[in-house]
Amino acid sequence: MIVSIIVAKATNNAIGLKGDLPWRLPADLKHFKKTTAGHHVIMGRKTFETLQKPLPGRTHLVITSNRNYSVPEGHKVVHSLEEAIAIGKEKELEKIFILGGAEIYKLALPYCHEMIITEIDAYPEADTYFPDFEKGDWVICDKSTHPKDENNPFNFAFVTYRRKAVP
Repeated sequence: MIVSIIVAKATNNAIGLKGDLPWRLPADLKHFKKTTAGHHVIMGRKTFETLQKPLPGRTHLVITSNRNYSVPEGHKVVHSLEEAIAIGKEKELEKIFILGGAEIYKLALPYCHEMIITEIDAYPEADTYFPDFEKGDWVICDKSTHPKDENNPFNFAFVTYRRKAVP
C-alpha cells in the first residue's frame, strides 16, 4: 500500500491560518478532489472539524486521543497514525492519503512513500506549517507548473515526490 501525503503549501511552508487555508486556489481544490476521490483519507480531529461534513466519495479515518469522539457512519475514529495505516493494509488498499494537519504530517513523514504537494509561490500569514523534510531523500517524479490567472491568484506547481528508499 502506498502511503501518500497530499498538501498545498506556500513557499514559506504555510498550510493554514485559523483553521482554514491562507489562500483561495480553485485549481488546487479541483486537483485535490480528483486525486483523493474514492480513497481512504487520514486526518487529525482538528482538520476533520474544519470540514463542514465528510468529503464526499472518501472514507475518513480520524485520529484523536478522545475515546468518546464519534464520526458519521461509514467513517472511523482511530487513536494513532499506525492504527489508521493498519486499517488500510487490512483492507488491502492500493493507496491511502494523509490530509493533515501539521502534527499528522510530521508523524506521517517516516511512513510515506510519496508526497503530492501543491507548491504555491506565496508567503502568506499563517499559524500552521508543513514540516521540513530532507529533500535529498526524495526524487521529483512529476511536476506541472501553472501561472496565476483570473481564478488562481498565485503561480503554483503540482509536484509529486517519491521517496528514494521505501520505508
